[in-house]
Amino acid sequence: MMNDLIKNNIANILTVARLLLLPIIIALFFAESSWGGFAAWLCLLVYAVAAMTDFFDGYIARKLNQISDFGTFLDPVSDKIFVSSLMILLIAFGRIEGTWIILIILIFAREFMVSGLREFLGPKGIKVPVSKLAKYKTATQMLSLGFLIIGGYSPYALELGLILLSVATILTLITGFTYMITGFKHMKD
Repeated sequence: MMNDLIKNNIANILTVARLLLLPIIIALFFAESSWGGFAAWLCLLVYAVAAMTDFFDGYIARKLNQISDFGTFLDPVSDKIFVSSLMILLIAFGRIEGTWIILIILIFAREFMVSGLREFLGPKGIKVPVSKLAKYKTATQMLSLGFLIIGGYSPYALELGLILLSVATILTLITGFTYMITGFKHMKD
């Protein structure tokens, strides 16, 4: 059955590929103790490929009319698993530490709230579409994570990554607040 869901659907293949690249990224984080900066730069390369699948799966689905229920379900789940795992790795390996961890907590809290909102409104037939600002949030977040992956192995990468993560967190909170306002309007009804 899973084979039928993916077969002949390039968009779904890209979405699944993003998840399949995650174990490689995790392994490369652990390889840093032996390989040093080489592992971090290789990890950045694999991460960049995975991040590109996030853009191209949606683009291809729309362009080739390959939008499917499976893809509509798996794409946001894949994104959340991918980004959340990476943020946890960045904390575990000391790229994000101290009070900077608050940014990750805020991002996670927003994701849980918006997911809960979509789950609540879904059975009522109400969709909460992704806003343009949310797409900028995702792009800024992905860019920040790329810099953080090589933080410590490239001058100012860590600092730039944390600044971009701060911007991404602000955008995360703004979009989350906007989604919640929309959701509360429907809850009153």
